Amino acid sequence: MAVLSIIVLVALFVATLKPGFDLGLAALSAAFLLGLAAGVPANEVTGFFPADFFVLIVGVTALFAAAQLNGTLDWLLDLLLRLVGGRLLLVALVPFVVGAVLTAVGTLPAAATAIVAPIALGLAARYGISPLLAAVLGVTGIISGLLSPLAVYGVTARELSTKLGIDLPGSAPVTFLLGGLLTGLAVCVACLLVGSRTGALPRGRATAPARLTGLTGASPDPQDATTGPSDDTAVPAAPGSRKARALTVFSLLAVVALSVGFDMNVGYLGLTAAMILQLVLGLKPGAIVSMIPWGVVLLIGGLLTYVGLMQHLGAFKQISDLLQVEGSTALSLLVLCYIAGVTSFAASSIAVFVTAMPLLPPLVAGGLSPVGGVLALALASVLVDINPLGITGGLILGAAEPSARPRLFRQLLTYGIISIFVAPLLAWLAFAWW
Repeated sequence: MAVLSIIVLVALFVATLKPGFDLGLAALSAAFLLGLAAGVPANEVTGFFPADFFVLIVGVTALFAAAQLNGTLDWLLDLLLRLVGGRLLLVALVPFVVGAVLTAVGTLPAAATAIVAPIALGLAARYGISPLLAAVLGVTGIISGLLSPLAVYGVTARELSTKLGIDLPGSAPVTFLLGGLLTGLAVCVACLLVGSRTGALPRGRATAPARLTGLTGASPDPQDATTGPSDDTAVPAAPGSRKARALTVFSLLAVVALSVGFDMNVGYLGLTAAMILQLVLGLKPGAIVSMIPWGVVLLIGGLLTYVGLMQHLGAFKQISDLLQVEGSTALSLLVLCYIAGVTSFAASSIAVFVTAMPLLPPLVAGGLSPVGGVLALALASVLVDINPLGITGGLILGAAEPSARPRLFRQLLTYGIISIFVAPLLAWLAFAWW
């Protein structure tokens, strides 16, 4: 059944080449049928549906839909453009910097992605930047800050090392932070070079862009505010007053502060803030709801349900077992990095990192650098996160223009598959010798 689940997953992705094929619906159907074949009850299959993802993406996109409807999002993007002097290179770097700062101060990766994705894809839609490039830069920034002394990976790495008897030097927290930042900057520079050569990143300065279009499905015309609950797309209301912008910015900052400082659920916070904005600002009934990317919710929800069943059947363990070989400590670390990368592609990266860490002590005892081993394993786990099979991909797709989502899905999938082969090797080459 585990092997069959892998074959079916490959078949599902191949079927996306057929126009009109709905991967979300197909993934849910495949999970049900595979569950029947494997003797897994339907209610147990339903338990694999990611309810936390549903709340997260619906809440965050509802909040940013409200911000777009009253004109605040356009105003914020214009402000960012003025701050960077209109230079498109610096415009593209804004998501990277925002993501790195958010995670470095302790924001959880999913919450940081929820905040950065609309900014990155909004800038891409306005200034002709490739959505893939904007998404990769934003998520790479998030990855860059994950190993800071305050971030989830940095804290987990130190605590697990102590628990497992891995003797880290006193400089390890700083080294972890620098390792993450240097890796992120290297990926960022490579993306900008490729983007400038392929046209994914236009050159020069931005000049008087049109109002934001596409983000969460909105139309740019503020005069057509006639949205009802049954509309397929929403149109923004007339540009908000200074008071409306102030309330919206306060709501956005409150969501960030409460999610970071008090570890509150960012999805529920977004839903609450969106409801308050809708009531106070008098936004059209149904406008916010119609701008939530329900197709993306179905797509990622269906895929994660199927992936959860695959994990239950042991599919990813079989893939990991295929990669296990005997060798030196350095070669063993490389194999461990690939196991982490392959498993993290469709599973929780932090869970994979925590599960793989207990395999490090024997390698450290054999002469492997403890700091280098932890860095290589952590980065091999997170560098494959830019793919459409998880919450990160769902938030990115939800923030993209509706017309750009099918192509962006394929691009993210291609990027993610390539990263499985490249990222663990690069992490190993960079840090195994530390």
